[in-house]
Amino acid sequence: MIQITPQMRILLAVEPVDFRQGIDGLAGVCRRALGSDPLQGKLFVFRSRSWRELKLLVYDGQGLSLCQKRLSSGRFEWLPAASAGTTHALLPLALQTLLWNGDLTAGRAAPLWRPVALAAVARPPEK
Repeated sequence: MIQITPQMRILLAVEPVDFRQGIDGLAGVCRRALGSDPLQGKLFVFRSRSWRELKLLVYDGQGLSLCQKRLSSGRFEWLPAASAGTTHALLPLALQTLLWNGDLTAGRAAPLWRPVALAAVARPPEK
């Protein structure tokens, strides 16, 4: 299982890849096409030509892990801009939304960080 943490760097490959490739083939795509080392701890997301499948590649310190999601019907709704370069950076919340086939442009979520107001903290009564 791949654990997605808030501090994880996630890169979505904009161009589709050949989904017959396994771990070694996708690691080669990371090095050659994306210009990034797959052993640096980033999570890479690859898509199929039809946008029905996603593959996630991540190095956990011991080895590379590969996870695949294929939709039984339809296709993933959100598409990054084609002029965005070779990769598109994603936040962990955006990846989770994408994996649940959500639309990242229409979704709303709480901010990643917000200050806690002092008025909201309950204080004991003074004596």
